[in-house]
Formats: sequence, C-alpha cells, structure tokens
Amino acid sequence: MIQQLINRYKRIRTERFIAQTYQYSYAFVGMGQHSLTNLYPVLHYLGVPLKYICVTSERKAKLIERKFPHVKATTSLDVILNDDEVKGIFVSASPSVHFSIASQILKSGKSLFIEKPPCQTLAELDALIGKQRLYGSPIAMVGLQKRYAPAVQILRKRLHKEHLVSYDLHYLTGNYPEGNALLDLYIHPLDLVTHLFGKAEILACQQVAPASYTIMLRHPQIVGTLELSTAYTWTSAEETLKVCTSNGIYHLSQMEELTYESFSSCVLGIPIEKVCHHKRTVEYIFSSNKSIPILPNNQVYSQGYFDEQRSFVDAVEGRCFNTLNGLQSTRAVYMILEEISKLHSQKKK
Repeated sequence: MIQQLINRYKRIRTERFIAQTYQYSYAFVGMGQHSLTNLYPVLHYLGVPLKYICVTSERKAKLIERKFPHVKATTSLDVILNDDEVKGIFVSASPSVHFSIASQILKSGKSLFIEKPPCQTLAELDALIGKQRLYGSPIAMVGLQKRYAPAVQILRKRLHKEHLVSYDLHYLTGNYPEGNALLDLYIHPLDLVTHLFGKAEILACQQVAPASYTIMLRHPQIVGTLELSTAYTWTSAEETLKVCTSNGIYHLSQMEELTYESFSSCVLGIPIEKVCHHKRTVEYIFSSNKSIPILPNNQVYSQGYFDEQRSFVDAVEGRCFNTLNGLQSTRAVYMILEEISKLHSQKKK
C-alpha cells in the first residue's frame, strides 16, 4: 500500500512537469561562458522552445548549429526581430552593447530578458524604461538573479515582520581585469540591499584600493555598511550578509545558507546572558544539501537562476504578470552606482 502511494506520487510529479509546455518561440543573443553555465541549461531543462541563437561571428554560428541542430544560428538580430513567432528574447552579450541591443528589442515590441548590467548609466536606464512604455514591450526583466534565490526570498519575508537595526555585507573577490567591477560585480550586492531594505542614500563612501570600496548606506528603516572589494581571492570569494534586528541576527552566506540566532532575554534592561549561562541556539532556515543531487540543491536553483528564467517565460506566456526585476525596479541600485562613480571622479580631480 505504501509503495503504491509512493509510486503514484512520483508519477503525478513527473507528469505534472512534463505537461508544462510553452506555446511561443524564443531567441537568445550571446554565447559566453556565463550563458552556457547558468542560462542555457535552465532553458533546456524547462523545455523552452529556443528558435534562434544570435552571435557575432559566422564561424561560431556554424559551430552552434552543429552543437544544437534544433536551433537556427544567426549573426543578424534583425532576423529575430522580424520573426513574429518569437515573443521573448534573452540577451547575455558584452555589457558594452547591452543598451543598444535592448533598445532594438524594446522597439520591436518583443519581451526582453537582459543580463546585468542592462546599460552603463542611469540616463540609459531611464531611456530603456521610456522605450518600453513607448513601444509597448510587455515584459522587460534584468538578470539580477539573487532576488529569486530561495534564501533571499525567505529573508525578505521575515524582515518585513522585524524591527531592523543594522546590517553588514561583505562581497570579496579576486582581481577583475576584464571589466568594470563597480558595474559588473557590485551591482549584485548593491541590488540585494535595495531589494531587501528599499532605496538608499550614501552616508559615506571610501575607496580603499583600486575597485575596492567601503560604503555606508541609509535606507528608510535601517543603516548598513558594505565592503566591496576585488583585493581578495577568487578561490575563496565571499558574499555574506548579517542583519541585526531587535530580536536576533540573520546570517546569509553565499546564498546557500540562511540562519537566525535569537537574543537572550532581558530583565529590567539587564541581559540574562551576563548573569547566567546562555545556551546559544541557531535556527537553520535554509540550507542547500549538496549530498542529494536534486534541483533544489543545485546552485543554478539556489542562486536564483532557475526561478528567474522560469518567471520570465511564464510572464511572456501569460501565466503570471508580476516579476521581481523589471527595468523600473533597478533605478534604486543605478542611483547608488551613479553616486559612487561621481564621488570617485571628484576625488580623481
């Protein structure tokens, strides 16, 4: 009897997944390592009908058609834009050309998913927002996948019920010679804190080394400090967030683990832990179990890539209409990035 129930559950679960199909066609612009590692596998797993892959060279286009015989490879974006079957386009190309590509796609009226950064400046972001409104593009999402990380979504819900005190974030990597660390890397932690705590103003910003900053931000209900640096190492890169509330402390580590440690009680303002032994208790709210190879324990899922792309396709298909990272929602982080850039430019002078 129990085995029959187990088999029935597994069959229903499998059939439910197989039955989820998509009616529209999609295209992808770009074929870099990030796309191959984090984006294409999700589209393949979901069974998203990818009709085109657009790249810059004919040689790469021929290789793509050999590797993916069910996809048409092209070097012309216009071919995709003029195909009425294509309703949504994923873009993960060089950041320097994102604004130009996004502008053309929005003008075509097709839905857009564009990896971060979608553009280089706040003025360009406002231009993209204006184009979306002008040409009626239904969906325009930015690839800030940490908003979709399960640990972040859990933390955000819990923080809404807390009295916030302060936070401390560390985003530490090795040297980044291939691009603009402020725009390419630090957009993630800065977007994370604006997503969790709302718009922010810079109270202090100190550049402590090339592409390394110590920043203090004030949000509507909390003040926090951030260490953003490429002066460390990629081997043991660190992304941690500690949020102090009136009742306890939340720790978020690498998007893979979220814990909560409650404070000991006080009597007449005197902490009991100073008077007698306090047993420390840590609640593991979210933790990825790498020993079991299932989807929720895969980094593509725990880092937010899976739900982010599924959310975009579901929105294009009309299954949902609320996405976490529309163009307008990124203005808060671009305002911070612009202010940091201005402060840096002023110090150079």
